[in-house]
Amino acid sequence: MLLFVNKTTLILVLLATTLCAGAQKKELTDDQFFKSDFKGIVQQLPTVGSWIDDSHVQLMRGSQSFILNCKTGEELPNTGNIKKMENPEKGIAFKGNGDIFLKINGVETQLTKDSSTKINPIVSPDNNYVAFTKNNDLYCIKIADKKLTRLTTDGSESLMNGYASWVYTEEILGRASMYRTFWWSPDSKHIAFFKTDDAPVPQFTITDGNGQHGYVEKERYPKVGDANPQIKIGIISPEGTNLIFADFDAKADQYFGAPYWTPDGTALWVQWMNRDQNNLKIWTVNPITGAKKELYDEKQKTWIQLEDGYERLHFLNSSKNVILESDQTGWNQLYLHDSEGKQINAITSGKFTVLNITQVDEKKGIVYFTARSRENTARIDFYSVGLNGKNLKRLSFGDYNNTNINLSPDGNYFITTYSNVSTPTKMTLVSTSGKIIKDLGDSKDVAFANYNLANTELLRVKSDDGLYELPMKVTWPVNMDKNKKYPVLISIYGGPNAGTCWDTWSLNGTQQFYAKEGLIQVVMDHRASGHFGKEGVNYMYHNLGYWEMKDYSSMVKWLVANGSADATKICITGFSYGGYMTCYALTYGSDVFTHGMAGGSVTDWSFYDTHYTERYMGTPANNPEGYKTSSVLNYIDKYKGKLQIVHGIIDDNVHIQNSINLISKLQDAKKDFEFMEYSGGRHGWPGNKWLHYQNLKTEFIYKYLLEKPVNKMMLR
Repeated sequence: MLLFVNKTTLILVLLATTLCAGAQKKELTDDQFFKSDFKGIVQQLPTVGSWIDDSHVQLMRGSQSFILNCKTGEELPNTGNIKKMENPEKGIAFKGNGDIFLKINGVETQLTKDSSTKINPIVSPDNNYVAFTKNNDLYCIKIADKKLTRLTTDGSESLMNGYASWVYTEEILGRASMYRTFWWSPDSKHIAFFKTDDAPVPQFTITDGNGQHGYVEKERYPKVGDANPQIKIGIISPEGTNLIFADFDAKADQYFGAPYWTPDGTALWVQWMNRDQNNLKIWTVNPITGAKKELYDEKQKTWIQLEDGYERLHFLNSSKNVILESDQTGWNQLYLHDSEGKQINAITSGKFTVLNITQVDEKKGIVYFTARSRENTARIDFYSVGLNGKNLKRLSFGDYNNTNINLSPDGNYFITTYSNVSTPTKMTLVSTSGKIIKDLGDSKDVAFANYNLANTELLRVKSDDGLYELPMKVTWPVNMDKNKKYPVLISIYGGPNAGTCWDTWSLNGTQQFYAKEGLIQVVMDHRASGHFGKEGVNYMYHNLGYWEMKDYSSMVKWLVANGSADATKICITGFSYGGYMTCYALTYGSDVFTHGMAGGSVTDWSFYDTHYTERYMGTPANNPEGYKTSSVLNYIDKYKGKLQIVHGIIDDNVHIQNSINLISKLQDAKKDFEFMEYSGGRHGWPGNKWLHYQNLKTEFIYKYLLEKPVNKMMLR
């Protein structure tokens, strides 16, 4: 349900209606609250398996397997009689007891027999080789005779072949890369790899109290303004011959994104970016000579996102064209380019954000993709459009957020999993011609309507300057009395293009119990969260913290004025960037926010890494005022209320130095706060220590917001 702030009367009517409707309903039991046992209220949806062909797909209902006929909607028990599409099986390399094994066609083969640590084994596209790294060198095994070839020989603590530095993994390639920086060509004739020299990067010392003499770890971590790793891009054959390096100056102040091989393996497309991160170039590199040629040059006034989950290039097989993603207009869109980098046409355009390409049907000339809904930015919709930029169609239906799209191989059918804040998740089979063929599942079970569940709504609050309708997802207290005031718990992350407010159904015991206890639970997003494209995100350039706090404050003030929120109990909580926002709220924003729980927090951006921080903030040398105004440490005099500070002692991402500096400043100012550190904790920590942290937050909520003894069943 979508409500706007100028409909206050409607909100109160809806709340009153909810109270009347809920009066005759059952209350949740302790098992439902504390074990999240919602049997009879909600149920599991089926699981979608692999496609047999374009009109048959496997479905699992519980432990039973079925084949769904998409033409008729009929489901038959899976007897294994339907022949699957003929595709050669891709071999899978994996590690076991320190060695590398290969599994193909159900047969496992051991490829190595030594005790050294091997990392990221990857099978070549033709199933003839496995490449991996060991001791920061790149190796390759020929599967037929298990011949091992050492492709590089100069690996050391600071010189890494095929293995990434910390900042490249965390900020550019993404954690899913698992530090891998080598890439097979499609024809299996070459391996491209990064040779990373980390020696110029300063070392940061991380310590803990383990053992008699403690624990010490040295991490090469470039903080803002520091030297970055130096990268050379190598290309070599799997037999170890014909090693060349692409024609780039490794000592230049630059970044490289993950390279892309062309489908025929004859060229490597390399993403290059300057240190200021406002100029992206794409070069094609000859894998035989290393010679490069510029194909694409994009400049923006703020910054350009290089990588970290952002798949910029999508090569087409039948032509030599490529789809390129760019947000240079202020909104992420798709563009068709030829093999020389020249733009042929825009595929999508307008003020909406393309998220992911699902599939390209080159024969029909159709691109299938997901995007933030053109009607509601808190929802994801599924679309198709011609490669020529014509015939844009919305394929998903209704006022729902589509969290998972499963498209058939030829693009004639798709299965969508969808919901909104007031509609439990459903699954439906749809044809791309627009026909709903069959509802496959509804997570709402038979007893759903019998229970008094907390009401969740998606609201929109106008920003102070009137430019944006800011999204806010609110779970109201059960049996809410409009004449009472209620404490507020706001869970946020914040940051550029990192919104967390979605029009999606959720149900869990903690959420429902806090609603019963009388807590207003809120998720909110600011103008730069991604809802309003790069156009909105650009507000944060050289100015982290300010716009988030301005927009969050506007939403909180609306809750106080219109949503029965208690202005003396406004609690904000988050981890990492969310921890930064929490600390900033209790200092810079303390006229609005009264309580906070901050975990793994950045407290001053000079303590964080080059690539992430400089992308938005520049350096302290070229943006001294921005670093000053964004620092929590410069607003200690405004601190009031109660802040809980939590940090892992050996956090190698956001170093505990951030919390230490904040604590020291608070102590010097004789301010009252709470602090808990976790030995062995990095940017998060497992096991009982994590449960201890969750309990710590629960106790904080009861003590300061609910003002009563903690319900022991809420403790883990």
